[in-house]
Amino acid sequence: MRIIEVNENAVEGILEDLLKRSPNQYTEYENTVKEILENVRSKKDEAVFSYTKQFDKADITSANVEVTEEEIKEAYAEVDESLIVIIRKALENIRVFHEKQRQNSWFDAQPNGTMLGQKVTPLNKVGVYVPGGKAVYPSSVLMNIVPAKVAGVPNIFMCTPCNAEGKVCATTLVAAKEAGVDRVFKCGGAQAIGAMAYGTESIPKVDKIVGPGNIFVALAKKAVYGHVSIDSIAGPSEILVIADETANPHYVAADLLSQAEHDELASAILVTTSMDIAKKVEEEIEGYLKELSRADIIRKSLDNYGYLLVAKNLQEAIDIANEIASEHLEIVTKDPFYVMTKIQNAGAIFLGEYSSEPLGDYFAGPNHVLPTNGTAKFFSPLSVDDFIKKSSVIYYSREALKPISQDIIKFAESEQLTAHANSIKVRFEG
Repeated sequence: MRIIEVNENAVEGILEDLLKRSPNQYTEYENTVKEILENVRSKKDEAVFSYTKQFDKADITSANVEVTEEEIKEAYAEVDESLIVIIRKALENIRVFHEKQRQNSWFDAQPNGTMLGQKVTPLNKVGVYVPGGKAVYPSSVLMNIVPAKVAGVPNIFMCTPCNAEGKVCATTLVAAKEAGVDRVFKCGGAQAIGAMAYGTESIPKVDKIVGPGNIFVALAKKAVYGHVSIDSIAGPSEILVIADETANPHYVAADLLSQAEHDELASAILVTTSMDIAKKVEEEIEGYLKELSRADIIRKSLDNYGYLLVAKNLQEAIDIANEIASEHLEIVTKDPFYVMTKIQNAGAIFLGEYSSEPLGDYFAGPNHVLPTNGTAKFFSPLSVDDFIKKSSVIYYSREALKPISQDIIKFAESEQLTAHANSIKVRFEG
């Protein structure tokens, strides 16, 4: 990793490098994704099954595209019982956290004959996409399904790729069943996003699609937005650590590498007020790379998007963190709670040396589906809010409307909308 003493140009250069990783930069794949989506929209099951044969080498038909209860029972038999217990513990933590996010409808009635309010309604059908390629993430299954269940979504469907034998990863099925999924379909890639967005003979159309995926999945979600809602266009994983001279470099290095191992495009950044800490973290990283199984991926990630930044003071370190707006932000300083109050932009904030990022990935409870590529400046983590919609409620009696009727009429006429004005006038004729 590169040790860089901070200046304005250095931070701008880093931001430019990080933005290159956005799915919006991979326009060369858009035509391929567009073709897949158009075929799924017009040919439905036929296209989905054809692409599944082409990409996953599996013979899927309407008879076997949906995972059966028997297949789920087989999955439970394959997964170690101790892992199932851990999945249940994590699920409970996630459920308890997200239950605190629930919103209720509210109504405000006044003596003058008005009632205003907001009606909160869960979405009816949600589609969860779960990858099934190089890596399998049952933790993401929980993070996407549990808040939808807490929100009260009555129909939660999941699409995930199968192998050449038509079998879905056992841990994925167990996690989905534990979380409360209603139906699971053997379908992956851009074709799965198209199937959930448009509907086929076998796979229902949904109202919203959530869940991570490769570049084809990300671009497909972007393309179908408007036909359905989506959670976000997720980019590669990223971590930023703010550390002062009190930080443990052994821990900091380990935490940086925990994200760098995701893929070559992952970003790991240390912003420290201590050159000594920066040098020690660099040494610790080299030591870890001799031991870790995904060292080749980590090296490429660190070479491309890894930085050890030395700031002049803590405020400068905070400013850099707010400008980068990282997906994961660890604060390992003498007083992390004080620093946290100065943070405006971060997907998830981890405080102190024992709150490492994997705690949030798997077990603590807050959602690990987080904004990436600087979008933490205006996006939030996946939550119960993503699975509800709100309707305004308005009631006025005749007595309440009459005193303000001329105000509304005049306002409407100022916009030359005479039919609007007339809608009020007719109620008080004669």
